[in-house]
Amino acid sequence: MENHKLVLPINLNQYGYLFGGDLLKWVDEYAWIAATMEYPECNFVTLGMDKVEFKKSVKQGTILKFIVEKTQTGNTSVKYLVHVYRGNNKAMDDLIFSTRVTFVRIDQMGNKAPLPK
Repeated sequence: MENHKLVLPINLNQYGYLFGGDLLKWVDEYAWIAATMEYPECNFVTLGMDKVEFKKSVKQGTILKFIVEKTQTGNTSVKYLVHVYRGNNKAMDDLIFSTRVTFVRIDQMGNKAPLPK
């Protein structure tokens, strides 16, 4: 799955660069959308993210490209690899962030539930 996001002034930190918390929120959101589209009858919550390391800074007006791919399926959980690239309309090949996001399926009571077969 592929998504894009424009970095706006509201997304900047005090130094004029993208606030890391906003990027993490978008990574979580886009990975959750991928899981929900793949398993529409399931309710997911975020279990965790792997390594969080920002490789490059991002300025206002940058268009970010998010690539989300499923990498692992368990009994109650699913894991997605998310790559985020910095670029403009001409080149989107500058990797700024990459992590794996794990979701767990929950039932109406908030307990873990098995994924459909």
